[in-house]
Amino acid sequence: MAIKKYKHIVLLLFAFMLVSFIVQAKPKTKTLHGHNLNGFARAKIKNETIKDLACWVAIDGHKYKFRLPAYSESKWFTAKNKNFSYAHFSSWCDYLEFYPNYQQYTRGN
Repeated sequence: MAIKKYKHIVLLLFAFMLVSFIVQAKPKTKTLHGHNLNGFARAKIKNETIKDLACWVAIDGHKYKFRLPAYSESKWFTAKNKNFSYAHFSSWCDYLEFYPNYQQYTRGN
């Protein structure tokens, strides 16, 4: 009986460890939103990791691909229409080592 009780605890600890490894696998980034002086929505990405990232920001039907160095911020990407808000932006980043084709793109800062 006692063996079954410990089996559940070990299984639960293993599940917690597995989840923590999955969470640590994603790069830590922060997407910052705002408006410029003319009232257009804009966004930029902040890299909070020690590695370079492959990223893109999409707005208004355009996808801007770039590399983002460690501990840096990208330039502001601004919408071309005042009808767009921060909710219309989408962004993505992952480690550059997994996407070597992003080496051809310029640095985002």
